Amino acid sequence: MNSSVKIGIAPINWSNDDMPELGENITLEQCLSEMQTTGYDGTELGHKFPKTAEKLHPLLETYDLSLAAMWHSTYFVENSDLEKELDQLQQRIEFLIEMGAKVINLAECSRTVHSKKDIPLSQKPIFSSQEWDRLIHGLNKAGELCNQFGIKAAVHHHMGTGIQSLDEIDRLMENTDSNAVFLCADTGHLTFAGIDPLLVFEKYIDRIVHVHLKDLRGSVLKKVRAKDCSFLEAILSHVFTVPGDGMIDFKPIFEILASSAYEGWMIVEAEQDPAWANPFQYAQTARDYLNNNCKQLITR
Repeated sequence: MNSSVKIGIAPINWSNDDMPELGENITLEQCLSEMQTTGYDGTELGHKFPKTAEKLHPLLETYDLSLAAMWHSTYFVENSDLEKELDQLQQRIEFLIEMGAKVINLAECSRTVHSKKDIPLSQKPIFSSQEWDRLIHGLNKAGELCNQFGIKAAVHHHMGTGIQSLDEIDRLMENTDSNAVFLCADTGHLTFAGIDPLLVFEKYIDRIVHVHLKDLRGSVLKKVRAKDCSFLEAILSHVFTVPGDGMIDFKPIFEILASSAYEGWMIVEAEQDPAWANPFQYAQTARDYLNNNCKQLITR
């Protein structure tokens, strides 16, 4: 087994962070136990997890799991207090260091609509040139801070945010410091945004330090696009699923990662209603698919 590439799964498959009512009856212990049983190496932070390393570290060890990364919302565009933003980031960095993680996923959430059930995705924020300048400056400072502690700052493009389209991802990558600001490439969000994920992996493989493996149901995607619904409505419509159960061909992506000697985590993520899509069964489906289709990454 190649220790430089690990396969994890996100707790959002069991309990949704933006809609806590989804999976509210599922205990953290059930979630972690099922992650372990289905053969995953680690997880990301979820809202049911202990928030201190003192409590979380021994809990994950009980299930032979590691913390791969965590989400951190930034507000560089709308918050004029850069020092406050960086202070909050440093608190997360210190927690990750204690947990032995190497990546933090930064999502710019200024004016985001991704967590608002009544606002359609067409109303996502579009940043002005001045706002882009603040964002680039803030992310460069964030990346410098992360570098000081040996953490990679991976920007998470996301539906409903100001970094969603290919043009926005390109602008981000072209204007930030390539030695300090990296990318969390999410196959599901790329596809939802109308971007061929293979294109992004080919173009930015040298800056991809974290991967989210998310699939989509093609027939549902067509419907939610036509309806122009909110991101949360799309989730409730079952647009997302795990790799191997949807429309994305992951094999070329795995080939690029393997040929580039990618070292990092690949995290299975499918925002589904666990009452409709049994998390354990879908975790097993994804694990089986990855075992059969990305051996060049996990056994090289």
